[in-house]
Amino acid sequence: MTFNHHHYSRKDIARIATHAMVERGLEPEFSPAVMQQVDKINAPGHDLDPNIFDLTELLWCSLDNDDSKDLDQLTVAEELKNGLIKIFVAIADVDAVVKKDTPIDQHAKMNAASIYTSARIFPMLPEKLSTNLTSLNPDEDRLAIVVEMVIDNEGFVTSPHVYRAKVRNKAQLAYDAISDWIDGKIPPPEALAKVKGMAEQLQIQDKTAQIIRKRRRAQGSLELEIFEPKAIFEGEKVVGIVQQVQNRGRQLIEEFMIATNECTAKFLAAQGHSSLRRVVRSPEKWLRIVELAKRYGESLPSQPNSKALSIFLARQHQSDPIRFPDLSLVVVKLMGSGEYVVERPNAEPVGHFGLAVRDYTHSTAPNRRYPDLITLRMIKSALQQKKPAYSNDELELLADHCSNQEDAARKVERRVRKSEAALVLSSHINQTFDAIVTGKSITATWVRIFDMPVEGLLSDGMPDLEVGRKLRVKLVSTNVEKGFIDFVQVG
Repeated sequence: MTFNHHHYSRKDIARIATHAMVERGLEPEFSPAVMQQVDKINAPGHDLDPNIFDLTELLWCSLDNDDSKDLDQLTVAEELKNGLIKIFVAIADVDAVVKKDTPIDQHAKMNAASIYTSARIFPMLPEKLSTNLTSLNPDEDRLAIVVEMVIDNEGFVTSPHVYRAKVRNKAQLAYDAISDWIDGKIPPPEALAKVKGMAEQLQIQDKTAQIIRKRRRAQGSLELEIFEPKAIFEGEKVVGIVQQVQNRGRQLIEEFMIATNECTAKFLAAQGHSSLRRVVRSPEKWLRIVELAKRYGESLPSQPNSKALSIFLARQHQSDPIRFPDLSLVVVKLMGSGEYVVERPNAEPVGHFGLAVRDYTHSTAPNRRYPDLITLRMIKSALQQKKPAYSNDELELLADHCSNQEDAARKVERRVRKSEAALVLSSHINQTFDAIVTGKSITATWVRIFDMPVEGLLSDGMPDLEVGRKLRVKLVSTNVEKGFIDFVQVG
């Protein structure tokens, strides 16, 4: 039976998202106490500490999604002698406005992150802060933590410095346009062209990021392509679904953020402070990954080895790009999701298997992620030589809480993506598509179609269909409320 979906709109998807939040123990709305506190905040963070440097003159820029208004970080580069490059990363000092244990902070802690669905964003901090007073908005002076590091010709990060500073964003740039410009497809976007020296800035940053990326991959960082489609709305109507592409602009920020997160972790350890680390422990299910590689005709060592896995993935990416997202997903599931742990000074670091880094905190997005706000507070107490903002016991509880909430948030986002996909496909009942088998259990088979990035259930799948097999399918029904999409095999 097929429901008539034409009356579904953005509002319905937002309602489904809100319901999914509540179901997962997340808080979709801000309480009256939060709103009262917000009403009293009418200025950005202000601090007369003489140790705050004035770096407002540097050619800072933000690089983010087209629609991002919560700007957490700025970057700028400087060429030194002998081919060395100095990179500065500024991170919004959210703590200058949001103090620990105030109502706003308690809400942020509860959800532990902003949750992004295409119909509605559930920001961790009220928008008056996250998109304005604590955001590194263009042409506004803002307080920040700056991580300064030197990158050598091999892509290694040396001589990191962490300090407080006042900064000013000179250009708000977007990933896709900047990538197209770097690739020579379009002239410089206006925000780039109107600031003298900014184009050269980005060229240096791009070149440096690619050098770091090469070194990380040589050390065994995993190149995974995660399937995360996003619905596109025109006003209230959903008009399509697109898959986000990995490009040079995203890589630039990703490399600098990973490097920054390593530096903040080392900084806290050097100060003798504990920190909240983001880890993916070496996969317990490594032998299943070994088995998986064998099906592709490759042999992996019997002990977890990120370098060997990374070489296998790179080869598969090259030889079979169409099936690569599905292979990535299987590997990600087998690796287990990341979690937060407390690392005490002088203890052996667990490390982040997928990124091939040993020292890793989340520190670059304090408007969007609570662990980053915790880290920011720990850094500030270390810089001011005060006792740590959080005790080890508090950090232990927060590590578990943030891991659980992040898992809940991911489930909400996935749940909403299913409803969006059902809505987009609801006008294509009885149409046939080329598809590929992406998953199997004893009772069910899943397929992904190629026309748009959508996955559904194959309701009459032959039992002998292997994952990776291509086939023709017909769409038989969709259910927006439940996020169900059912196909049958044809021909």
